[in-house]
Amino acid sequence: MADFKQIVDSVKNKSLAPVYVLDGEEPYYLDKLMELFEHQVLSPSEREFNLTVLYGRDTRWPEVVNACRRFPMFAERQLVLLKDAAAMPEFGELAGYFEKPSPTTIFVVEYRNKKLDGKTKLAKYIKEHTVYFNSEKVKEEAMPAWIKRFGTELGFEVHDREADMLTMYLGNNLQKIANEIEKIRINVPEEKVLSAALIQKHIGISREYNVFDFPEAFSSGNKEKLYRMLSYFMTNAKAAPMVLITASLHTHFSQLYKANHAARLPEKEWAGAIGVSPYFVKNVMSKTRRWPLHKVEACLLTIAEYNARSVGIDSNASDTELLKELMGKLELIEAMN
Repeated sequence: MADFKQIVDSVKNKSLAPVYVLDGEEPYYLDKLMELFEHQVLSPSEREFNLTVLYGRDTRWPEVVNACRRFPMFAERQLVLLKDAAAMPEFGELAGYFEKPSPTTIFVVEYRNKKLDGKTKLAKYIKEHTVYFNSEKVKEEAMPAWIKRFGTELGFEVHDREADMLTMYLGNNLQKIANEIEKIRINVPEEKVLSAALIQKHIGISREYNVFDFPEAFSSGNKEKLYRMLSYFMTNAKAAPMVLITASLHTHFSQLYKANHAARLPEKEWAGAIGVSPYFVKNVMSKTRRWPLHKVEACLLTIAEYNARSVGIDSNASDTELLKELMGKLELIEAMN
């Protein structure tokens, strides 16, 4: 199985295989690759006679094979794109072509929103005779790292805090995140760092009243800021859905849980054990005095309960009501011995 960069490099270097099969549930990479094939394999003049775009729901398998077996016109090769192949009932009939493709055709199959069943004969043919790429969804816990890499590609340095902030508000929708960061880059072409101020200005995430800062205000004991944020969230429910608040709190207290255990290790191992930048590790470790393990565990259990209630499990209360209840219980835990 090829990876994204390998395929991109092969297209740019014109070192092309006869058949590519692209499947998976993450549309971002599929869209990028299909656009790359469509615009980079042939020159503009070659595309006029040698580019064929077919759609699975509208095409029978003999049409696909006939298109692939045609000879190119006024060019060394032709390009055939089969989009939305998962909607083609007779897709399995293409196995014979995958085994013996035309040497003058580049055939690209987009099998969107699904992964081929690896146990089938067809999948084995594809993996043996084509360049196969699976576009997997990026898990939310891996999104901050993805955002930092994408920022680097655009010339932005993205710190942990800002990567976490974008993940918290935008989830793991790669296209949406890419569009937002690209929008910022267009507006500030010379900036080197993707700061919280830029995110606030161009995406609309408030730095003062955002879910990302809320757990820090609570765990540090900054009551003035905490109550100011609570007041804002309760009067602007859409700015901080309960499900995001509980997710942010869970991430924060999970970090404190790791910090309590890391305290038994040598200081040089703290950052790795907690999973934070060495720049932030002392700030996290300092909170273990205020938040010993028994309090952290009690908070995590309470947060998990209200996360479930926020999505309607055993509750029909509003986000505002749930937030009041949750913070009351967390403050009682904070006051425990």
